[in-house]
Amino acid sequence: MQHWFNRQRYLIDYTVAAMARQRSKNLGLWLIYTALIFVLASVILLGSALRREAAQVFQGSPDVVAQGLRMGRHDMSRAADIEKLQALRGAPRVEGRLWGYLYDTSTAANYTLQVPSPQEPQYALQDGEAIIGEGVARLRNVSVGRSIYLVSPAGPFLNLKVKAILPEATALVSSDLVLVSDVDFRRFFQLRPDEFTDIAVFVRNPKEITKVSEKVTIALRQHRVITKEDVLRTYEAVFSWREGLLLALLSGAVLAFGILAFDKASGLSAQEKRDIGILKAIGWDTGDIVRMKLWEAMLISLTAFLAGFALAYAHVFFFSAPLLEAVLKGWSTLYPRVALTPSIDGLQIATLALLTVLPYLAAIVVPVWRSASADPDAVMR
Repeated sequence: MQHWFNRQRYLIDYTVAAMARQRSKNLGLWLIYTALIFVLASVILLGSALRREAAQVFQGSPDVVAQGLRMGRHDMSRAADIEKLQALRGAPRVEGRLWGYLYDTSTAANYTLQVPSPQEPQYALQDGEAIIGEGVARLRNVSVGRSIYLVSPAGPFLNLKVKAILPEATALVSSDLVLVSDVDFRRFFQLRPDEFTDIAVFVRNPKEITKVSEKVTIALRQHRVITKEDVLRTYEAVFSWREGLLLALLSGAVLAFGILAFDKASGLSAQEKRDIGILKAIGWDTGDIVRMKLWEAMLISLTAFLAGFALAYAHVFFFSAPLLEAVLKGWSTLYPRVALTPSIDGLQIATLALLTVLPYLAAIVVPVWRSASADPDAVMR
């Protein structure tokens, strides 16, 4: 065993010296390799982290939501609809929700106006007060204690005093949010006292969510019933679709790198062939030469993979992926500033390594074996 380790150490020493003689060629390949890994790993890490953030943010969301429908389009729910669900077993909390969208012409951004739940006293508001998301505060350049004006397309306007700004930890879903009181919301959108945007149902036992949703469907025939799992699957599909779109667009870069790597591996230069011939002439066997070239390929590919992955990790989790946020986060104007929690999908990273490292190693074997198997004198000539 000691003999084997010494043999590999000598091969590595020689490989490093040989690579130094062609440093420009190897450095160029290494930089391209690292850049490719950086981009691909950034997409994978950001997609995985966003899916994790979405799952955490929605932990406190309603288990079942019922939305009124009329002619296949969203319609307001009524207080009478809520009363029909009050007696549902396993659903201790049923409440109507008020939320809607507002396009702000002054900033060309869409806001989500919402009335906080009575069950969340930390968000309790008096008439004329508001709690806003960090994106709204940043875009309107307002802080706690200052006023924010909202104008409805129907004419009414709100002059609201900012009571608080929602934390950046929830920015993925609250960047465009404006929380207002029930009275201000109904006056702004001109709603009747018995109208609600939808109905939220909270289930005591998570295993009974499916059964409760079936009961809600039966009780409210003119409503569309959505479970928390449906919402999470939608976010998963959106992030996965955007991640897949980016990876598909980058497939051309992967193909170009594959061609470059194969050309580099299969097109041994005259100097490399001469070096192989000299090694054969002084007693190196074919296996040693192949192993030496494999060590060279491994040093290039593994160091490039580690460097590219480390850069991608810093890009996503230290700098919030500024090169990719416009595609994966999805806001047109209000890009959320989210401090992403590191979340690494081991299977995706292993797949990335297999698709970028193994093909390069495989491309090395055949051309090197052919040169190493030939007559030394013929190779040197």
